[in-house]
Amino acid sequence: MEKIYSKNNPEKLLHIIVRKSDLKPGRSDVVPETNFIQCAILNMEKDKTFRPHKHIWKPRRREVIAQESWIVIQGKVKCHFYDLDDTIISEPILEPGDASFTLEGAHTYTILEHDTLVYEYKTGPYEGQELDKEFIDGR
Repeated sequence: MEKIYSKNNPEKLLHIIVRKSDLKPGRSDVVPETNFIQCAILNMEKDKTFRPHKHIWKPRRREVIAQESWIVIQGKVKCHFYDLDDTIISEPILEPGDASFTLEGAHTYTILEHDTLVYEYKTGPYEGQELDKEFIDGR
């Protein structure tokens, strides 16, 4: 797992890359629990199970930011990750089974192969571009 911290604020975790090759048996938490988006890797043996459950509604009052994850299913993707001052700090390439998590900082992706398939997850609810995004390229 690669954790990318801000060069401007070295204690601030901005992006995480998880490679399929990083998988270890059992459960591994990927994103620190203080973030809105959560991810755990479940690399389980046959017949493993857990107690049935449901999640409960609970009131929350806190400032929020949309956090986003990409999981590459097939093909290749080049990530462009930015620091808090909008300068590029990392450009990893994701392959099938790899995932990225953007907690803060700007990001974009370049698809490197035809028929690339990616699952995108983000925290919601999504309220549209005007309330959710700030573009950094001046367009």
